[in-house]
Amino acid sequence: VSTSHLQLAAFALGTVGWILCTVSMGIVEWRVWYVDNTTVISSGIAWVGIWKVCFISYLHVSPGYKEQFCYKFSGYDSSIPHEIYAAQGLLMIAMFVGFLGLTATIFALRNVCMGITHKALITRFFLVGGFFYVFAGLCVLIPVSWNFYSVTHNQSIAFPSSSYMPSSPVAQEAGAAIPIGIVAVILLLLSGTFSLSYRLSVSTNTTTK
Repeated sequence: VSTSHLQLAAFALGTVGWILCTVSMGIVEWRVWYVDNTTVISSGIAWVGIWKVCFISYLHVSPGYKEQFCYKFSGYDSSIPHEIYAAQGLLMIAMFVGFLGLTATIFALRNVCMGITHKALITRFFLVGGFFYVFAGLCVLIPVSWNFYSVTHNQSIAFPSSSYMPSSPVAQEAGAAIPIGIVAVILLLLSGTFSLSYRLSVSTNTTTK
């Protein structure tokens, strides 16, 4: 147990990182678009996510009543940029792989806490868990950095007419999902590093004895 303090921290960080990865995947605020035509987009602000785009509209409703209109992306929307489709796939992979990392770490910590002395098995599961954490972190890093690049360069999106969205905003900024994703990347990579360091800590402890 004395050699697994970092791995306990890895489990805690990995759990939080995995939760934040899942949260960022579900949040629609990946990009915040500011538009000048408020005929349909009444607030002048639209939120572009990786699954849908949403905005507040007063059109066809009573005055003063807010209605959020959302257009869900489909696999047939060829106009949707590659970074959005990449984010869909990579974040799904990150969520699944991160869960595998948590499972492997839990199994290894269980053996450590129960006093099971099969060091090779414990080390193997910590290494597998660490690899999964690092891989999950990289899967989150790619779409987060790619979409952030698109925001900073104010890139346009050729939305279909049924979405009521213009192809270009007046300006855009990063939404809440991007900083959440960045924190998830940091936590997952730290978790992976701590898990992968178990072999070193065991070797050092054995040499000292």
